[in-house]
Amino acid sequence: MIFLRARKATSGAWATSGGNGTGRALRGPRQWEKGLDIRPYSNNYSSMTDNEFRLDYAACRAHLTRRLAEPAPGRLQLLTGPRQVGKTTLLLELAKLNGPIAVYASCDGPEAALPGFWERLWTQATEIAQSQRKAILLLDEVQHVTDWAARLKAEWDRLRRHRTPVHAVATGSSALRVTSGSRESLAGRFERLTLVHWTAAALRDIFGIPAAEAPDLFVRFGCYPGAVGLLNDRPRWRAYIRDAIVEPAVGRDILAIGAIRRPALFRQVFVFSASLPAQIVSLQKLQGQLRDAGALETIAHYLSILEEAYLVAPVEKFSPRPLRRRAAPPKLVTLNNALLAALDPAGAPDTSADPEKYGRWVENACLAHAWNAGQRVLYWREEPLEVDGIIEGSWGTWAVEVKTRPFQMDALTGLLEFCRRHPRFRPLVLTGTGYHEAARQAGVTAQPWTDFLLSGPPQAARD
Repeated sequence: MIFLRARKATSGAWATSGGNGTGRALRGPRQWEKGLDIRPYSNNYSSMTDNEFRLDYAACRAHLTRRLAEPAPGRLQLLTGPRQVGKTTLLLELAKLNGPIAVYASCDGPEAALPGFWERLWTQATEIAQSQRKAILLLDEVQHVTDWAARLKAEWDRLRRHRTPVHAVATGSSALRVTSGSRESLAGRFERLTLVHWTAAALRDIFGIPAAEAPDLFVRFGCYPGAVGLLNDRPRWRAYIRDAIVEPAVGRDILAIGAIRRPALFRQVFVFSASLPAQIVSLQKLQGQLRDAGALETIAHYLSILEEAYLVAPVEKFSPRPLRRRAAPPKLVTLNNALLAALDPAGAPDTSADPEKYGRWVENACLAHAWNAGQRVLYWREEPLEVDGIIEGSWGTWAVEVKTRPFQMDALTGLLEFCRRHPRFRPLVLTGTGYHEAARQAGVTAQPWTDFLLSGPPQAARD
């Protein structure tokens, strides 16, 4: 959640930033708005920041390989991310790559419950380091170890004191548990990497799906690597997504840590959010649709938890004024379209049978792709004008409109007006095949949305 401090306004009235979900001050917001101490890239709904490494599988493996090649002991490497994206596979690859100096342990296996499990791991790693001059300890699902952060801190401090050359890598599917523990006990001792959802390019490069088919498959069914082989059996595929991904993430990882006081409401918030891909929804409307109505602050808190669990991102409105960002409703972006297909009773849409729904799923996939790539993603709306996505980061600064069907130039009015007001952003229209003529006439860069999902925005303008 966002934390604000307000200073005394010139009129003598104290300003307030109460978390009522409305973003309204008691009086005179413009007089005291400049006094707010704003933490960048935070809002009412989100606690995610842009200072973490969000990487795909190949990039994450390369990063860890480089860091493990540095002199030991280095900082602890904490690898978090959604369920079923390959964290365990990555650790097993690193164990195989490093051979005799690597020690792999699954902290959620039955052996982890035996007395002395934790101590034996570190003793084994220390003995290897003394004989081989280096050791690598790979701890999978570390959050299952009781008081794991404090115990990891104690071991790391011991390694540093004795200059024992041991590298340690720990993974956790529960981002909330890992993030909370690392902040409480491991300050200054760790580096965090996030292995994000797989991309359309992974479908093409790793699973051998043709480039002409991968983006459409990505939009309709997302990309969980373990589920790709089940796509020919749709009921089985849906059961896998629900039972192996959604239920463990929502029912075990999140509820088990005690951050959710009203589990039924939390589940409703998740399901309802996933039913509204790339749609702007006020918290009041969201509250009105829920059977178990809760306070606006509670719903906003649950949205931030869904983002930290890599399920749904509540994207905020672009505005130079922090108060307007807080007052605006979020745009709900489901971070893997597989969740949409698994939870939608009608299943994945067909581009010819339901083009409007398919267009919303395309927009959701494009915004989720940018979020997963570590870009800052926002939207813009000044009635009646709107821009689907505002993207800032290593890809550059873009104002993005998604058009999967034929359109006229007047459909780009909002995009052009936003770029007129904020000239540092370049306009980009993501179009369906053969639908770029209107963008060309307006002098706006056009790109097929299929290419965007495979490679991001045009390479020439990247930062």
